Amino acid sequence: MSDLTAVITCPDDGPSLCGWENCAPETFAEMLTTLNFSEDQAKFICTNFVTPTQVSDAVFGVTEGLNVVYLVLCGALVFIMHGGFAMLCAGAIRSKNTMNILLQTILDAAVSGIAFYLLGYGFAYGGYPAMPPNNQMPNSFIGNGLFALSKFETDNPNPGHWQDFFFQWAFCATATTIPAGAVAERFNFNAYLGYSFFIAAFVYPVIVHWVWSQYGWLGYARAAPLTHLFRAGFIDFAGSGVVHMVGGLSGFWGCVLVGPRMGRFDGNGKPVDMPGHSATLVVLGTVLLWFGWYGFNPGSMILANTSDYAQVIGRAAVTTTLAGSAGGVMGLVLSFARHKAWDLLAVCNGVLCGFVSITAGCHVLEPWAAIIAGAVGVCFFEAVCIMFLRFKIDDPLCAAPMHAFCGMWGCLIVGVLAKKDYVYQVYSGSHKDCATWVDGVCQGDWVDSIDNYPYGLFYPGGGGRLLASQVIGILVIAGWTSAMMAPFFAIFKAFGCLRISAEEEQAGLDVSKHGGSAYNYDHGLGKPDKAPPMMT
Repeated sequence: MSDLTAVITCPDDGPSLCGWENCAPETFAEMLTTLNFSEDQAKFICTNFVTPTQVSDAVFGVTEGLNVVYLVLCGALVFIMHGGFAMLCAGAIRSKNTMNILLQTILDAAVSGIAFYLLGYGFAYGGYPAMPPNNQMPNSFIGNGLFALSKFETDNPNPGHWQDFFFQWAFCATATTIPAGAVAERFNFNAYLGYSFFIAAFVYPVIVHWVWSQYGWLGYARAAPLTHLFRAGFIDFAGSGVVHMVGGLSGFWGCVLVGPRMGRFDGNGKPVDMPGHSATLVVLGTVLLWFGWYGFNPGSMILANTSDYAQVIGRAAVTTTLAGSAGGVMGLVLSFARHKAWDLLAVCNGVLCGFVSITAGCHVLEPWAAIIAGAVGVCFFEAVCIMFLRFKIDDPLCAAPMHAFCGMWGCLIVGVLAKKDYVYQVYSGSHKDCATWVDGVCQGDWVDSIDNYPYGLFYPGGGGRLLASQVIGILVIAGWTSAMMAPFFAIFKAFGCLRISAEEEQAGLDVSKHGGSAYNYDHGLGKPDKAPPMMT
């Protein structure tokens, strides 16, 4: 808003041009260039508005409305991913547990919505009123306001921006639904409800505050002039660490503590195949997730009202596409090398691994780097899956290898291949430095320079500060998630509430817990007592 006001405000040396009764299109030259207005449109503005303030307010209203529509649509795309998770999970497990996994996916959205409203959003983004003029810094570890969206219109840096809660909840729901695939087919429903609420209300929001809040201690975009980790900070644009590592590691601890499914390993400890019942659903789920990822990554720009923002959004869409494509091809190649067959499911897993791997750096990596991110991510995934089987860790959907470990790789590659110009384009303004320091006190203006923004190690002059920040970010996210979720699941296990009984597992969760099956083969026709006579 301030930039447009400056453009529209009358210059001091040309008052005759700014009398609105004699308004000339030249007055709006810079604005026209920025917004692609035509001369006729400029004349229309001159004719129909009386004061510069009215013009400024009108332009701001339009851009604000477009930003809201953009974010809501992107949030809806992210939510579509729940349909993808539902289909993917259902197809990858046995048919006798289909209804259970579908119910869990729906409840992930519902439970996370309530939990994020009551506590999560406040822990993630609350606490801003403590900033100056009260001269009290907000808590850099955890938010402490806006619980149940109380005082949302007053104690909020963006009053009235209801779309912020909606968009952030969509991400929270995604983190919450990831563990379901790792613990599928044997997990107690009460334990599932417990971890869904716990992740959405506390575990995930704390990490969001560290990384995405402008006053969190870890993020690259931390508000100037607050100090940054290693004078750099942790970059995770859309959540390779914040979303996928949290969900993946939660699933990891869940499947470790609940143990493998009955019959998953034979008497010698060798894995026994338990294929899913529908490759069709797996492919449908993959395509829905691919579609939703275009809200997940490009939508994380939040705003779309400047040319720079538009470039970042477009670049994020391109790098997301290339990383997923490279992952799918690499998955096909690796599966053929191992099994001498063109494996459909390996391609689906590869595509998703590529998306997870690019999510942190889709805005600052070049297209060729996105291909590397996706292809290498699949290699990590395959290696971790093999290790899981050797240690008898049963993850039916390989959710932990995909989300946790590809998420780690996605954060790491940013530290080596983030491009300098792209970093500055996205984060300019957050790393200002004082022009003149005297005894540790700033005595001059705060200056923004591209040299204040660390970038990838493999670029000349990049240095290691960004890479060091990425490593610290990976470690603290993994440490926090493990410290919260491992004891949580261990408590349920100690009370015998983590796993269903052997009889229920053998019968299937649909029959034993949900009173039916996802597939009705009777079709309501019934069976006649005897065959009808033949017609002659």
